[in-house]
Amino acid sequence: MRRADRLFQIIQILRRSERAVTAAAIAEELEVSKRTVYRDIADLIGQRVPIQGEAGFGYVLDRNYDMPPLMLTVDEIEALVLGAQWVTAHSDRLLANAARDLVAKVTAAIPEELRPFIAEPSIAARQPLFPEPEDGLAAKLRQSIRDGRKLLIVYRTLDGKTTERVVWPVTLGYAETSRLLIGWCELRAGFRHFRCDRIQSADILDQPIGLRSGDLRHRWQRWRAQELMRLQTAGDNVAL
Repeated sequence: MRRADRLFQIIQILRRSERAVTAAAIAEELEVSKRTVYRDIADLIGQRVPIQGEAGFGYVLDRNYDMPPLMLTVDEIEALVLGAQWVTAHSDRLLANAARDLVAKVTAAIPEELRPFIAEPSIAARQPLFPEPEDGLAAKLRQSIRDGRKLLIVYRTLDGKTTERVVWPVTLGYAETSRLLIGWCELRAGFRHFRCDRIQSADILDQPIGLRSGDLRHRWQRWRAQELMRLQTAGDNVAL
């Protein structure tokens, strides 16, 4: 790795972390010695990059530090291209078009010598055997999540029964073969995963979920952690 790239990557590591990062952690990620990291940190500070900390305790980057956002490495470009390929292949038309637009904007903004890594990437995402139907459902679900409003869905269960549910949407999950709406179900009084291919209709209600932004997601994350712990404990008991 060139020294200029390494300095840039150190800034990236510090910028994405919410807590102090040790020289040992940086050295391990960059596959260099701690001595090299100490020297690079000193050089960055000498260039007026607002890094605070010291050897043995870790380093933090001032959150107000403004770095040009499109100083991309080749790996970052290929990560973006791979992600855009996957989104284009697996999501609804609106999100697929947004992914194409993003790649076009990045292509126009990066230096000329980096553009071949977008035009002829070394990676590729697998195309789905059964593309998602263009029924507008995914776009509606994403809109309800953004607006923090309840959804009224007509849902077909595994045994073929049709039920009407009021759902507080948390997130729309994308898997290789299906999409899942994750939300709090008022009927079941708990978090549930709804397969989108079983949602027969969905309407955004004029009712907010009644929680501050992010609260519902945090509750779901706690519930998910508890469920994973419960399943792990059950598995351990079976093994015994």
